[in-house]
Amino acid sequence: MSRSHSEPAWRKASRSSDPSIAACVEIAAIDDRRAVRDSKNPGGPKLSFTVAEWRTFLAGIKSERFEL
Repeated sequence: MSRSHSEPAWRKASRSSDPSIAACVEIAAIDDRRAVRDSKNPGGPKLSFTVAEWRTFLAGIKSERFEL
């Protein structure tokens, strides 16, 4: 879905509605990229990834490749 000329549709993980989880990010599909921002600072900096980079990142999370 392309939203190049309007405000992107940012979304948060459903688990972030828990008030005990203060840190959360939001993601948005912007043209052929995926953008990430801090939900506590929506006007702040944003990271941008290609769809392939985003899918690789998600696969790494699901395979527990990253240490938290």
